[in-house]
Amino acid sequence: MTLRLPEDDDRMLTERAAAERRSKQEIAVEAIHRHLAGRDEFVDVSIDEIMAEDAELLDRLSK
Repeated sequence: MTLRLPEDDDRMLTERAAAERRSKQEIAVEAIHRHLAGRDEFVDVSIDEIMAEDAELLDRLSK
């Protein structure tokens, strides 16, 4: 896979990689994992909130 970044983003990624003595790929993969894990958590929390807030309505609709 090839990832094309705007110049400013690539520069920031290059600087971060150098500062952390890691590859740009390592940092990008970590960021993707964090984003996906956070999204899953966000969806789970949202569903729980909807279920709690609309429990009565959901119960009526299920009958």
